Amino acid sequence: MTVQSLIAAVGSGSLVGFTLGLVGGGGSILATPLLLYAVGVVSPHVAIGTGAVAVSVNAYANLVAHARKGHVWWRCAIVFTVVGTLGALSGSSLGMLVDGQRLLFLFGLLMLVVGVLMLRSRPVATGAASPVDMRMCLITGAAAMVAGAASGFFGIGGGFLIVPALILATGMPTINAVGSSLLAVGTFGIATALNYARSGLVDWPLAAEFVAGGIVGGMLGMLLATKLSGGRNALNRVFGALVLIVAAYVIYRNWPAFMV
Repeated sequence: MTVQSLIAAVGSGSLVGFTLGLVGGGGSILATPLLLYAVGVVSPHVAIGTGAVAVSVNAYANLVAHARKGHVWWRCAIVFTVVGTLGALSGSSLGMLVDGQRLLFLFGLLMLVVGVLMLRSRPVATGAASPVDMRMCLITGAAAMVAGAASGFFGIGGGFLIVPALILATGMPTINAVGSSLLAVGTFGIATALNYARSGLVDWPLAAEFVAGGIVGGMLGMLLATKLSGGRNALNRVFGALVLIVAAYVIYRNWPAFMV
């Protein structure tokens, strides 16, 4: 590990943590492209497995902060996490079977969707919670399985999927969905990382450097977000544009492999 690669790893981790702290989600989707094209990881699968570790640690760190403020609905969060983890394990197992460059092409398409969603305004949800009945449990379980599978397949946190899924299934306010989603994001990341680690597809020293940068970046992002809270939608749009640019680059780099 050279000084240059160390700086790239910590700096990339800081950027991911900073965006997570600043706009409240979506930053983890930059982890894989940064590990590949900035840090220089050769294998897409190693980048996904290593990124999953960083996503998990950062999510749990933010979970503690939200829990202290009472934003986590633990019962809903635990049910969603348990069911979704099964999806994450199956999704990550499937992802390891897909050719690395083809997987990155599909990842680029997912980034396009995320970028478009980030460009849209996100109104604050304040609706009444849904009653805890069989219908709610079935909707929650189905949403958790889909979100977990996507998280495991692409090695992402999946917060942009989990938050609306929780709101749809339970009717909880947005701030509670954000806080509750972090338990699932962290656990999905662990499930994906462990599955990849069994095949030797996690670079643990690199993951530690990435996480260290992410913690520092996250603190800075949260401080700035507090000062700029009135312009949160504008920040989301800026980040969405960045995701679209990176998505276009990822698709361009991996288009030939997908067409073979």
